[in-house]
Amino acid sequence: MKATTKPDLFRLLPSVDELLHHPELDALAQREGRSATIEATRAALEQLRADIVAGMLDEAQIKAKLDDLPRDVEQRLQQSLAYSLRPVINATGVILHTNLGRAPLSRAALEHVAEISQGYSNLEYDLASGERGKRDAHLDRLFAKLLNTGEREVSTIVVNNNAAAVLLALNSLAEGGEVIVSRGELVEIGGSFRIPDVMAKSGAVLREVGTTNRTGIADYEQAISERTSLLLRVHRSNFQIVGFTEQPSLEEMVAVGRKHNIPVMEDLGSGELFDLRNVGVRGEPMIAESLRASVDVVTYSGDKLLGGPQAGIISGERELVAKIRANPLFRAMRVDKMFYAALEATLLTFLREDYDSIPALRMMRISEDTLARRAEQMAEQLRSSCPKLHVEIVESRSVLGGGAAPGSTLPTRALAVSSNSMNADEIYRRLRQWETPIISRVEEGRVLLDLRTVEPEQEAGILDALKRVSGAKSPSN
Repeated sequence: MKATTKPDLFRLLPSVDELLHHPELDALAQREGRSATIEATRAALEQLRADIVAGMLDEAQIKAKLDDLPRDVEQRLQQSLAYSLRPVINATGVILHTNLGRAPLSRAALEHVAEISQGYSNLEYDLASGERGKRDAHLDRLFAKLLNTGEREVSTIVVNNNAAAVLLALNSLAEGGEVIVSRGELVEIGGSFRIPDVMAKSGAVLREVGTTNRTGIADYEQAISERTSLLLRVHRSNFQIVGFTEQPSLEEMVAVGRKHNIPVMEDLGSGELFDLRNVGVRGEPMIAESLRASVDVVTYSGDKLLGGPQAGIISGERELVAKIRANPLFRAMRVDKMFYAALEATLLTFLREDYDSIPALRMMRISEDTLARRAEQMAEQLRSSCPKLHVEIVESRSVLGGGAAPGSTLPTRALAVSSNSMNADEIYRRLRQWETPIISRVEEGRVLLDLRTVEPEQEAGILDALKRVSGAKSPSN
């Protein structure tokens, strides 16, 4: 009997057009779209061709694969049309986890975003006059209340992130001129963005003063010339310099700025409205304190300690903020109605002092006793239902993350999970690939699940995942 050759096997494969006449695939195309169905069908056929070339299939196996092809195409189609951006459970203990989207939005913010974005709104329409308005008005009034210095009017505008805020402010206030900044403040933020690079793009000229660890007010004053346009303070938000150090106070910098008629700008990075000293975290500057020190312009983020959406916020002297707003770059960097809605709801929550309604602040405020109680309840359930797992409760430290309060940590409780049947890396991988991915960390051969960043309603999902992982069942997705 003549052996079946590869060309003979290839001839068993139907064309895409033939397959699309199959009732199941025809129905799939009508439901999910013809183009997407064709793409998935071609991919399935290409896989069969590759398997034939590799000698992995005989005639009987090919026929069986063809019988199952509609289900294969449907599965490929579902995967290709599935959302790539998915919710995850953050069990890392990093509250403002940049890779996981930083600050979760409050329920009020989500509801206001849905309310405003699903229809029309008065984003740039003045309801009182019936004329065109400015989108800044919705937030400017709230920031004015939160940042009230009692001595001067503070104005605020919003752009898409803090790097944009710094770039826009520098370009507006110092293009073509020199900006004096301490060498110890030339920071690099996430994604390899460096302050000197941002400054170069702004058109301002960097003038470094002092040394890495010591810069005095005299260093600033001696560097001032007719080309000086701005004095810049950059908060060292993601590192610390300790030991033999010196840094002038804001009041000293403002005094020098006033003496030479040069504005002072401070990049705060995280943007603190809630006093973190209430939860034992020190060294993070508050926005209002900088403005009370008469700093002319401050820039900060919306999605870090503020607990809102990604945004870059510029607050300060009304005339200077108006000058920044008049920059044509502002339009390229401004945010849309959803960001304004989320920020408005977040700021109103601060005005009501309802801090536990802001998820990031609530996580910072959770007591050790509460975390210990939750950990014990979860550990008891796992010990009784998952005999293959070793579960301990360990004391650990959570971090704020997002470049906020470097070196500051919060005491926490974590579940330390291990197993004789699989190593910690395998447990970590399985949890990461779960239907709702659970992001943890591995330390000393154990998977640690820090409960400070886990919402109570997420605990059941973690317990279910660990039960199924311990039974060596594959993730449902």
